[in-house]
Amino acid sequence: MPPPASSVRAEAAALRSTTAYVQDLETSTVIFAKNENVVRPIASISKLMTAVVVVDANLPMDEMLEITDDDVDGLKHTTSRLRVGTKLSRGDMLHLALMSSENRAANALGRHYPGGLPAFVAAMNAKAQSLGMTSTRFIEPTGLSSDNVSSPHDLARLLRAASQRPLIHRYSTDTEYDVEVNNRTQTFRNTNLLVRKPDWDIKVSKTGYINEAGECLVMLARINGRDLAIVLLDSQGKLSRIGDAVRIRRIVQNEVALASIQPGG
Repeated sequence: MPPPASSVRAEAAALRSTTAYVQDLETSTVIFAKNENVVRPIASISKLMTAVVVVDANLPMDEMLEITDDDVDGLKHTTSRLRVGTKLSRGDMLHLALMSSENRAANALGRHYPGGLPAFVAAMNAKAQSLGMTSTRFIEPTGLSSDNVSSPHDLARLLRAASQRPLIHRYSTDTEYDVEVNNRTQTFRNTNLLVRKPDWDIKVSKTGYINEAGECLVMLARINGRDLAIVLLDSQGKLSRIGDAVRIRRIVQNEVALASIQPGG
């Protein structure tokens, strides 16, 4: 017996994300939507597009890149374990940008693109247009700027594109990774706690946070035998996006009761 609609309604009411969106990527059916038409800052979710552009450029992943003063965050003044002068391969920079949301790594990837950072940002926006992400705009590769904006529909398209690139699947869902930084082995961990949970089948993952965007989480997860794009934006509270992901999964698993509770967009 499915749960009563009231219990599913309670799960939906408990969501702490201002925007929540779930789409079946095999049928394009929207399973759940809350404020799905809002275009808003997406913080480090931007790094998924950074990764798509880097992977599609077919640049050598073993090429060594160096962190410079240009990669230091002068906007939000975030910290990083990647000190100026740190040298890592392009592959390692991509790994840390996706898995641990390393801002300096993401910016370095953009700087080392042919034509530099302006050409990289142009490539991000061109890729967004080619994917049909009509409400999306990027001005830099990290997501630290609140001018990087998108919509749930667009981010579902980005999740689909990211899932088609095996390196992004691997790096974004890796639980942890050791790198040599300044002659020391440092362990970097995934910013999404759910990738460590054996009861979750996650194919693409990215978290994000700046004040203007709130806590954000996008995932492509397999639930009930279907590949679902899950978009959670502007959640309040450090673990609120994780709690919302768990609630969304329960809602989806009980979707037979959904018809009577769908909130407006």
